[in-house]
Amino acid sequence: MKPLDKRLLKYAESARKYMVFIVITGTIGTLLTIAQIMAISGAISPIITKEKQFSDVYWIIAVLVVIVLARITLTYIHRAYAHRAANQAIQELRKQVLDKATALGPRWLSLNSTDTVTLTTRGLDDLGPYFVSYLPQLVLSMIATPLALAVILYLDFLSAFIALVTIPLIPIFMILVGKLTQDYSDQKLRTMERLGSQLLDLISGLPTLKALGREWAPAAHVDKLGKTHARTTMQTLRVAFLSGGILEFLATLSVALVAVEVGIRLVYDHVDLFSGLAIIMLAPEVYAPLREVGKNFHASADGVAAANAAFEIIEAPAELTNTDIAVPASADTETLKIKSVRFNDLAVAARGFWAPAELTASIPAGSITALTGASGAGKTTTVLTLLGLLQPTIGQVSLELEKPNGNTELTALEKISKENWWHNVTWVPQAPAIVPGTVKENIAQGQAYSTQQLNEAARATGFDTVVNSLQNGWDTQLGHAGVGLSVGQRQRLALTRALLHPTQVMILDEPTAHLDSLTEAQVIDTILKLQAHGSTVIVIAHRKAVTEVATHIIDVHARPATAAELTQYPQLSIDTVEEENLLATPRLLNDLLQDSEMQPTEGEETK
Repeated sequence: MKPLDKRLLKYAESARKYMVFIVITGTIGTLLTIAQIMAISGAISPIITKEKQFSDVYWIIAVLVVIVLARITLTYIHRAYAHRAANQAIQELRKQVLDKATALGPRWLSLNSTDTVTLTTRGLDDLGPYFVSYLPQLVLSMIATPLALAVILYLDFLSAFIALVTIPLIPIFMILVGKLTQDYSDQKLRTMERLGSQLLDLISGLPTLKALGREWAPAAHVDKLGKTHARTTMQTLRVAFLSGGILEFLATLSVALVAVEVGIRLVYDHVDLFSGLAIIMLAPEVYAPLREVGKNFHASADGVAAANAAFEIIEAPAELTNTDIAVPASADTETLKIKSVRFNDLAVAARGFWAPAELTASIPAGSITALTGASGAGKTTTVLTLLGLLQPTIGQVSLELEKPNGNTELTALEKISKENWWHNVTWVPQAPAIVPGTVKENIAQGQAYSTQQLNEAARATGFDTVVNSLQNGWDTQLGHAGVGLSVGQRQRLALTRALLHPTQVMILDEPTAHLDSLTEAQVIDTILKLQAHGSTVIVIAHRKAVTEVATHIIDVHARPATAAELTQYPQLSIDTVEEENLLATPRLLNDLLQDSEMQPTEGEETK
């Protein structure tokens, strides 16, 4: 990032206000510093030359005290506002990144979710030193240095000339060393993202690893990553200290040149004592802002690297962005009277393939429709387009809606507000959203349900056996992403939640995966109950038991893109992932399971 990147001011309103604030406080602070130096010189020089008595300069000392108190007050105000503005700007950037990451859709998130989490937490927090220390010194270098140099020029031309000649040495060396430090900071951020990715994968898979007796297998690998992170951090700090020493040496040498020149000329009476003292005290103020800019830039280099990563996400190319993902805040939700869901020549580009390819089908209201096909055919991708989370490359998803006059009208999904559509659809993925809290809180989702209602819904899905096995029943605390429950138990929790909150369209992604035959029968019974309630149930299915109860079956297939299509549709060459990878086993966990040759078989519930 440049010393002051315009993108920072563009995406963080607090940064713009903060820049105005530090320009004002920097100017006032510089003028107070110059006034303080002139007051000190004005009080000391006449006493040394015996032109005045000590009592004659009492008023100057009083003015000096007022100036010092004003500087202290200004510094306090500046530091307090700087920390508040830094926190606000970081929050604004974090929101921009999260909003854009959501808009980029599930495929992009499947590749970048861990890096995005690292960036929006630990990464952007490193911008604090940039706001609090670096930016004020950068502004001071543009205000204090010219003003101090102008006063020196007014007092003595030769001293100003020496200062002007030596000033460029500091930014030249600062640029040379800064480039090296920035490389180390970028390396540290990459290491931190890699470490975060591996640790999140490991934490999410610890219950399975422990059940298989492999919980200590990744210990050496995690230890190696931790040492690599520590090593890159120390490399950055080492370069920062060395560069700070270089800048201190150059600044000290430059001040010494001015001081020696003034001292010699004072001896020979070529400059008066007042001017000489003022110049000697002003000289450090010429170099200090530049020196501090270099020192604080290294302290904030990690934040600069994080900001660059944030801007890459915020400014992601439009062709990758699902531009209609945001929910209009003012949209009024309403219950849509859906007669059918239609796919018209639907195709989505995915790494040289169309998955799905030319899908044309109709799903009547009140039906149980199974989406079948080989792995990678585009079943989950089809569902994502139906949910409005992914834009089709070709074709369209439409809803046949019944109007108040009884007529039906075919409406493209993109013309319906996301808030309206999501009010009428429920999505039960293989990895359902479970937040830290009790089992009851995760199922009720803020609604007031009696224990009897919860028990009836749990009995229908087979989740009652899970609740009964938990130490505190419905009040059992769950961790992030459902830690405390097995994969199959989490799916049954999500199905119970769906049964309590039925909508017109219910979409289930392999709801019987990881379940035994008895629990599978209970889940199928739940699907039939949802249909009886009046919901249109769409199921991604691999098992025969699910397809047997389906009233409609849609076979989804994929095909390779032709050479002409590869040229016509750039999305086909984008490095995305196949649909099943969106909810795949974490990489580290999967590798460890393969190494141990203890992969769970299909249909076996993972504990």
